[in-house]
Amino acid sequence: MDVKALQNKIRKLLKERNAVLLAHYYQRGEIQDIADILGDSLALSMGAAKTDADIIVFAGVHFMAESASILCPDKTVLLPRLEAGCALADTINAAELARVKHDHPDVTVVTYINSSAETKALSDICCTSSNVVNVVNSLNGNEKIMMIPDGNLAHYTANFTDKKIIPWNGYCPVHHFLTEESVSKAKAKFPRALFAAHPECTSQVLAMADFVGSTGRILKFARECDAKEIIVGTEVGVLYQLKKQNPHKTFIPASDNLICETMKCITLEDILNALLEMKHVIKVPDEIRIPAKKALDRMLAIP
Repeated sequence: MDVKALQNKIRKLLKERNAVLLAHYYQRGEIQDIADILGDSLALSMGAAKTDADIIVFAGVHFMAESASILCPDKTVLLPRLEAGCALADTINAAELARVKHDHPDVTVVTYINSSAETKALSDICCTSSNVVNVVNSLNGNEKIMMIPDGNLAHYTANFTDKKIIPWNGYCPVHHFLTEESVSKAKAKFPRALFAAHPECTSQVLAMADFVGSTGRILKFARECDAKEIIVGTEVGVLYQLKKQNPHKTFIPASDNLICETMKCITLEDILNALLEMKHVIKVPDEIRIPAKKALDRMLAIP
C-alpha cells in the first residue's frame, strides 16, 4: 500500500473509532501530515487533556503515551510501537528519585515531562522545555530545586532564576552529543545563518546560539525572524515543518547525527495496525496515575 493510501485508511479508521492521532515534531513527515494534533511535549500534553475522543493514538515515545493516560484515564491510549522509548527518561527511575528525596527532604522536585509515570508520581511539579523557566519561577519561596532528569536543561534554567538549581546528570543523547565543532562547521559553511538550539544541548553549544527554545519555539522563531538561513540544533524531524512553514528559507541541521531512532521507529503501517488491532494499550495504574496527575496538573495550571 502506498503512502497516500495508508494515510487515507488511517484517517478513515480514526473517524470511525472516534480516535485522534497525536504526533510529535520528531516523527516522520508522512505521520506529521495526518496528525490531529502536532506539536512538542507541552502542546501534546494539553491536546491529550482536552480531546473528547475515545481513543488516543500516540505517535511519540512511551512517556508521552503515559502522560496521555495520566491525563485521560477514561480514554484508550495506543502506542504503535512498544519499543519507542526515551534514553533521557531512562536516566532516572522511581527508586533513585525516592533515595534523593530521602537524602534531601528540603528540595522541590521539578521533573521534565521526558520521564516515566513512576518518576512523575514522586515529583512536585512537571515541566517541558518550553515552560521550564515559568514553572521554576512560579514556585513560591526560596526553594532548592532538584531538576530531573536533564542536566543540560537544568543548567540552562539556572540562568533565568535566583533559585538554587540542583541538576540530575541525565541527558538526551541526540542533543547532548551535538558538539561545538559541528556547529562551527555549519556556521563556516553558512556564515549568514542564525543558529537555533534546543535547551537540551550543552551549555557550550547554547552559548553559540542566536536563539534557544523548544521545538515549538524554534518553529515560531523561524517564522518571525528575517534570516533566510537557519542552522537547527535539535532532532531533524522538526525540519519537515520548518520547511513546510517557511518554503523560501533554508534550514540546515547542525549535525548529521541529530536523529532519534526511537521517534523514527513508528511507521504508518504501525499506526494502521494499532488501530486495526487496538494495540498497544498504555494504561497507568491509579496508584501511580493520581500522584503523577497532580504534578502534571500543577504544570498545566501555570499561564
